Amino acid sequence: MGNPKLHSIHVHPVKAFRALTRQEADVEPWGLAGDRRWVLIDDGGKVVTQRQQPRLALAAAELLPGGGLRLSAPDMDPLEVPVPAPGDTVPADVFGTKVEGVPADPAAHAWCGAYLGAEVRLVHMDDPATRRPVDPEYALPGETVSFADGYPLLLASTSSLEDLNSLIARGRYAAEGPLPMNRFRPNVVVTGAAPWAEDDWSRIAIGDVTFRVARMCGRCVVTTTDQGTAERGREPLHTLGRHRRLDDGLVFGLNLVPQSGGTLRVGDPVRVLG
Repeated sequence: MGNPKLHSIHVHPVKAFRALTRQEADVEPWGLAGDRRWVLIDDGGKVVTQRQQPRLALAAAELLPGGGLRLSAPDMDPLEVPVPAPGDTVPADVFGTKVEGVPADPAAHAWCGAYLGAEVRLVHMDDPATRRPVDPEYALPGETVSFADGYPLLLASTSSLEDLNSLIARGRYAAEGPLPMNRFRPNVVVTGAAPWAEDDWSRIAIGDVTFRVARMCGRCVVTTTDQGTAERGREPLHTLGRHRRLDDGLVFGLNLVPQSGGTLRVGDPVRVLG
């Protein structure tokens, strides 16, 4: 296979909510514009994701001009949420790292809490340039990230997913496959590369934007959550455990850090620089 290109672009305005598919997206130092600038926290300040609340897969957040949101979910009336005015921040515990954010208005907390049946607050990252550095073990000085799990962008490959699905089809839980790409919640999906070719990439360009590969992406229970029903199964973790168990855990995809700005567009060529 040759001539890889950008197959699709996905933005997640609220961490753990359904993705928005885009034809193009601006690249900021901390990720795609609008991606994971909002997050839910529980009454102890810990980030709430599909790990604890798989029903978040069914909730959607449309980006409004200026960075606000229009929230929607099954059996809920839609709610528009403005960007909160500058003010006091609260700490959000993102897997052990404290990140300051500005709480949304009380109506947003109430809406999200009513949907999940839990005490939660919706928080906005007001200044991603300063709020959260990338894991220093894998970062260069000055690199920052939004409320994403750890890195500005996640890349996945259609041919690697096809190969993974072929392995699932021969395994114990074959009835759960084939899995769609949204199980992996990527930002950018590449097509036209050989299966698992991305394992050897250290630096790439998508169109005119360059990225460095921070590390392979270790996968968690969220990948077992059907993004259309919120039901959980055993795949892909069962098969990744048998065939893709590397030093970083059960891996699928790459964590990327932008090295330049610009705009990504579906169909852009993908070049391997290193």
